[in-house]
Amino acid sequence: MPEDWTPARVEDGPLVTGRGRFLDDLDPLPGTLVAAVARSPHPHARLGAVDLRRARAHPGVIAVIGPEEVRRALRPFPLSTGTPMPYYPTAVDKTRFVGEPVAVVVATDRYVAEDAAELVDLEYEPLPPVVGTRAALAPDAPLLHEDADSNVATDREFLFGPVEESLAEAAHVVTGEYEFPRYSSVPMECYSVIAHWTDGADGPSVEAWANFHGPFTMLPVMAGALGLPVAAVRLHVPPDIGGSFGIKAGIYPYVVLMALASRHAGAPVRWSEDRMEHLLASSTGADRSMRFRAAVGPDGLITALDADLVDNVGAYLRPPEPSTLYRCYGNITGPYRIPAVRIRARAVVTNQMPTGLNRGFGGQQLYFGLERLLDAVAAATGLDVFEVRRRNLVTGFPYETPTGGVYDSGDYAAAVDLAVKNADLAELRARQSAVRAAGGYYGIGVGLVVDPSGTNIGYVGLATPSEQRRPGRDKSGSTEHARISVDPSGAVTVLLGSLPQGQGHATVAGQVAAGRLGLPTEQVRVVVEMDTATTPWTVTTGSYSSRFAPLVTSAVVRAADQIADTLCAAGGVLLDRPADELELADGLVRSRRDPARAVKFRHAAGLVHWDPGALPSGTPARLYADAAFAPPEARAATMDDRINSSLCYGFVAEIAAVRIDPDTLEITVDRVSSVHDAGTVLNQQLLDGQVLGALTHALGGALFEEFRYTEGGQPVCGTFLDYLCPSSAEASYELRTDHLVSPSPLTPLGAKGCGEGSSMSFPVALANAVADALAPAGIEITSLPLHGEVLYRLLHPEEETRTWR
Repeated sequence: MPEDWTPARVEDGPLVTGRGRFLDDLDPLPGTLVAAVARSPHPHARLGAVDLRRARAHPGVIAVIGPEEVRRALRPFPLSTGTPMPYYPTAVDKTRFVGEPVAVVVATDRYVAEDAAELVDLEYEPLPPVVGTRAALAPDAPLLHEDADSNVATDREFLFGPVEESLAEAAHVVTGEYEFPRYSSVPMECYSVIAHWTDGADGPSVEAWANFHGPFTMLPVMAGALGLPVAAVRLHVPPDIGGSFGIKAGIYPYVVLMALASRHAGAPVRWSEDRMEHLLASSTGADRSMRFRAAVGPDGLITALDADLVDNVGAYLRPPEPSTLYRCYGNITGPYRIPAVRIRARAVVTNQMPTGLNRGFGGQQLYFGLERLLDAVAAATGLDVFEVRRRNLVTGFPYETPTGGVYDSGDYAAAVDLAVKNADLAELRARQSAVRAAGGYYGIGVGLVVDPSGTNIGYVGLATPSEQRRPGRDKSGSTEHARISVDPSGAVTVLLGSLPQGQGHATVAGQVAAGRLGLPTEQVRVVVEMDTATTPWTVTTGSYSSRFAPLVTSAVVRAADQIADTLCAAGGVLLDRPADELELADGLVRSRRDPARAVKFRHAAGLVHWDPGALPSGTPARLYADAAFAPPEARAATMDDRINSSLCYGFVAEIAAVRIDPDTLEITVDRVSSVHDAGTVLNQQLLDGQVLGALTHALGGALFEEFRYTEGGQPVCGTFLDYLCPSSAEASYELRTDHLVSPSPLTPLGAKGCGEGSSMSFPVALANAVADALAPAGIEITSLPLHGEVLYRLLHPEEETRTWR
């Protein structure tokens, strides 16, 4: 097999021929009813009288549940902080965002349920809304949760090194204040749930199907809300979920809500979210207000960083929030050697949709501020934007950051040089000079990011002060499981503990298993359906934070190697050779010294199944392996709040060039040079696809997408007419991609993650390019998204224009 051979994606055939298995294609239980959700039209209102009688009397309606049923039957979702801000799957005392569920109608079909949902009568006492981070922090802001002292859900400060001293002694103190918007993922398929509550002899249990891909830290959270043991909640996830990009990985309140609806209806209940519901009430990435200060020497070296980060998490601190604040904790200094760091991390609640994961979560926000700040450092020191970055880059590995992150491998300078070379920077600057001479705008921007993968869930504990942590109750880990079995004919089945959202897990897992077992890939079948009762999983399991390449494939390697040991022992019996002299290759068990001396893989497998008594003493008579990969580097936070928040750290260097039409102010991306170091490349085709996908995702957040609200708390992006997504036309710029390979020493294959990098680097590379284009006009870029309306306001600040938050 040639080294550069790449198998086709095995997932593509069913999808392009209409044979995908999405939740709406499945009908697992007979007699399933259909639910519709009644939602609040008010951003902030106290609930008054609730009258469900008209809805219950509507023909075809089986059950209706409202705030009282929810309060009586469910517990608030467990939160990661002790802040008294209880969160239920519906409003129980007040509604806190437009679109918040207030009742569920269960009927014989969707049409009846939707009609009856309009008959739910609720009285509301409107209250003043809180919209935006600054409004939430105001001393006189209305409280969303009266039992809390303020709208601040979490507030922590961290200090590593002499930050104040460095700032006092610095040749330059460079300050920047930045705003990152809330935008989301708009997957093809919205949320979908089927839930069945049963009261059995051993007590109640819930079996549910949902297009929820994990992490399974959420399963105990959902069980806790239902008041059931985790073992009484069984969750199935279909093999196709129509994309997620993180949005289907956070808490799924609708699983709990439909389970309760099923309990009242006495039958299974199905609910499928429509697009308007999704844009109103599903989840978005957190918008962030941030203030940075950097202590900079006369040579441009940064000696200290002071970061004040405030995330708007919407109406509730919905698990796993406030993880957006801490996911990039270990790499908060990016690719730069900054010896002293101070962080203030806050999350505030507002009358807006709750937030959660969005591709690159935490990194999108962090790097927008950090890389804008690096451009400001360049301006303050008179250095070129590339030169100031080169001077501060990490150069030796492993490298430990002040906050505890350990960068495992890399060559950041080489990646930057390659990105510059591929961009043909000199030619771009010549274009810029020509455009400016003609009176136009042309800019070049750069964004460098450390790309974390293999999240250590211990970082979530940072939201709790160390003095409040209970001994022996720390959390940590990046564990993943895989199972492999071989049947008597030699056919191999791989069962993953991580469900994909379109990345190609089956293709790569099959490729890895086949490679370790010396087989053609067509002899390996990969199963990607998730069933928490039968699939191997731990609470860290899930397809999030680029875990697959470093963690899942490592578990596959360990399981395959166990199988290989047994097969070599069986082959040794057939060949009369010691097992340690044999190898698996080309569908054979063969001698390393004399490859012609060999037996077929399937014959060795057959011996284990049919003649186990012939195996050497101590050899297990099984071709079934369940392996876990739990890297010891993923430890809990120390008492001084240092943590290696991810296992592996890749790198992205991105350069973007943009044109801005001087008349229409339309921004056009001209050229992009993108260089990624994701360790060992497992599948070049899929890596390229991940880069393209992340670039397009980032393009949306940088130039088009934003969840906007009026000052009265009403969302103004309820359809795709108002929430704009990039199309192939907007993504048709000249793209030059490349990669370096710095294998990770921490994973068996040397692989790191690659699915999120450009979603972190491209937004700020574009922002830096637009800032460079508008520099002659004295314009500063401090927020996203950027489009003609925004640029017009910046160029004409004297004109009053309408604003949203």
